[in-house]
Amino acid sequence: MREQKPRKGVVQISEVANGLIDPVLAKRAGINTMLLGSWDEIAGADFADCTRPEKIAWPRRASEIGAEGGYQPGVLTIACEGTRALFLTHAQGELIQRINGFFGFHAIGQLRIVQKPVAPPPRRRGPPRPLTGEPARRLESMIDGIESETLKAALTRLGTAVLSSRRK
Repeated sequence: MREQKPRKGVVQISEVANGLIDPVLAKRAGINTMLLGSWDEIAGADFADCTRPEKIAWPRRASEIGAEGGYQPGVLTIACEGTRALFLTHAQGELIQRINGFFGFHAIGQLRIVQKPVAPPPRRRGPPRPLTGEPARRLESMIDGIESETLKAALTRLGTAVLSSRRK
C-alpha cells in the first residue's frame, strides 16, 4: 500500500489563523492560541466555564534593569465570574502548577484574578411579528375549536413564533 503524502501548498486554516493571531496575542497579552484553546483542560471542570486567561505580564529582563539573576516567572491575569473568584483564589496553587505543566517550565509564578463576566450575555430576541395573510388564517383554523381562552392565547403565541418568518 502506498502511503499518502501531504500535497504541497495545502495548509489548514487553523495554522494560517494561528500564525496571524499568535504574534498579536503575544505582543498585546503575552499569551498564545494554544493556551486559550487548552484552557478548559488546564482549568479543569470546576473553573473552565467561569474563567478565561486574559494576559501574562512578564517582568522586565534582568539585563535591562541592571539586576543580577536569570529568568523570572510572569503574572497571569484571569477573568473570573462573580463569587467563583473566591474559590479560584483558594485553588490558585494547583492552577499555577497545571499552567506551568502546560508550558513545560516555571512560566507563571502568580495569578491575578479579576472579577468580570467571562461569556457575553446571550442575545435576547424580541417578540415575533404578528402573522398576516395565509399563515394567520392557517393558525386561526388550527386553534378554532379550543374553548379555553388562556389555552387559546398561549397556542396563538406559540403558533405565531413558529409560523413567523425569521429575520436574517
